[in-house]
Amino acid sequence: MHIPPIPSLTAADPQLAGLVEAEAQRQHDKLRMIASENYVSAAVLEASGTVLTNKYSEGYAGRRYYEGQQLIDQIETLAIERAKALFGVDHANVQPYSGSPANLAVYLAFLSPGDTVLGMSLPMGGHLTHGWSVSATGKWFNSVRYGVSRETGRIDLDEVRDVARRERPKVIFCGGTAVPRTIDFAGFAEIAREVGAVLVADIAHIAGLVAGGAHPSPVGHADVVTTTTHKTLRGPRGAMILSTAEHASAIDKAVFPGLQGGPHNHTTAGIAVALREASGPDFRAYAAQIVANAKALAAALVERGYDLVSGGTDNHLILADLTGQGIGGKPAAQALDRAGIELNYNTVPYDPRKPFDPSGIRLGTAALTTRGLTEEQMPQVAAWMDEAIGAAVKDDESTIERIAGEVRDLLAGYPMPGYATA
Repeated sequence: MHIPPIPSLTAADPQLAGLVEAEAQRQHDKLRMIASENYVSAAVLEASGTVLTNKYSEGYAGRRYYEGQQLIDQIETLAIERAKALFGVDHANVQPYSGSPANLAVYLAFLSPGDTVLGMSLPMGGHLTHGWSVSATGKWFNSVRYGVSRETGRIDLDEVRDVARRERPKVIFCGGTAVPRTIDFAGFAEIAREVGAVLVADIAHIAGLVAGGAHPSPVGHADVVTTTTHKTLRGPRGAMILSTAEHASAIDKAVFPGLQGGPHNHTTAGIAVALREASGPDFRAYAAQIVANAKALAAALVERGYDLVSGGTDNHLILADLTGQGIGGKPAAQALDRAGIELNYNTVPYDPRKPFDPSGIRLGTAALTTRGLTEEQMPQVAAWMDEAIGAAVKDDESTIERIAGEVRDLLAGYPMPGYATA
């Protein structure tokens, strides 16, 4: 049963309510290892589903274009102050609807169409909005890119420096969507200073690890930090932009009125709750456990012969090349999903296959850590993955079904926020 219960929705729209209940059970019954997903607390769920969704609030606290903001201003200010305290920054904007609009606001704040931006190549682990060709950021700006070493699978800062010196970008992005190793924010900052660029750290994937002290912080190195508020931070689907005081006005003007109208106040409330949760000692232990689980799972996969990009992980994320297993990432991910193990197919660096049918899979440990799993269970998770992938190669659906049942049996002992067994 979904928690909080949804009796009004059930009465008004039983078809939709049934889908919601089914999704809650699906999330309960599967090992959810999509690296960008997690479970939010019941408190975040409640805050995100309140009457705050009724209110329009264009502008900022004390400077709105609608009346009736006395309480909304307090809620947004609460989220801002908690973000500033948690990450140790001068300024926080909590209004971006998601990570991509947050990054677009950076372009609007610091660049004009045609200006040069340096970001990590998407197939190497970067993000669409770091200047990839199919994104508006690659179409409207002069996008130049860096990658990773063929030998190590890691970012080569010498390459980044060479490209930056040659191209003289106005903005440099560091961070990405498939970067399993610690990001050298200080090294990127040195390069940005040398060429006179604004350094933007996109920590969407690792924000919770940064907040919990399990990954170095970009604060003090990057001029601007963008992040989603879900993933490892365990908040609702939203985003924030953190910056020095120098850039506060440019960022705020870029978000509103530059890109957006009224913020989603119910999401802002959920962000405020998540930030409060992330400020406590339990969250620090959680962040450390995410990394411990990822390292244990990576070691177990390597022991079973899997080729991991960069050889392992320093954070929550693992990127595996399945060429040696004789299967593409897409059919493997689909078989694993049927086996109760949810992750995504993903391009690996220098992948010879097409993006929609790549060689790799990407997985993360944030959600299963929320459920309470520890290093003790990681060898079993690796064994299930290996067995399911082998079964997919052999078209052995009965083995895949058996694994799904074993996964459900394991997870029955680990409560899920947002769901209760009847």
